[in-house]
Amino acid sequence: MVSACLLGLSCRYDGKIIADPKCRQELTRINAIWIPFCPEQLGGLPTPRTAADISNGDGEDVLAGIAKVITKTGDDVTEYFLRGAEQVLAMATQQQITAVFLKARSPSCAVTSRSGVTAALLARHGFKLREF
Repeated sequence: MVSACLLGLSCRYDGKIIADPKCRQELTRINAIWIPFCPEQLGGLPTPRTAADISNGDGEDVLAGIAKVITKTGDDVTEYFLRGAEQVLAMATQQQITAVFLKARSPSCAVTSRSGVTAALLARHGFKLREF
């Protein structure tokens, strides 16, 4: 599975189309079937949408209920991020996914520095995560 924005699909918060050539090269190299997804859209958020970030923690803290995902205008969108993460987990489980390629610096998908909600949930369930 791969974050749809990395493939250049219009699902980024700002609606821009910005593919990641390194991710695409890696996907081509491993010769796998690509299943694109966007946890924020799967959770019910539109594109474009107001930028959001995790407040007072990381993805693990959101899953534990001690942090929230808040937009730049102050709206709490935590439930959308949680719903999207659950949808991605269901897809990954049903499709017997072995690796997930995720977008860096995303409140949903970041793996390093401060993990996103979806990345944290997938990691909890033992999925191999790669960040681009």
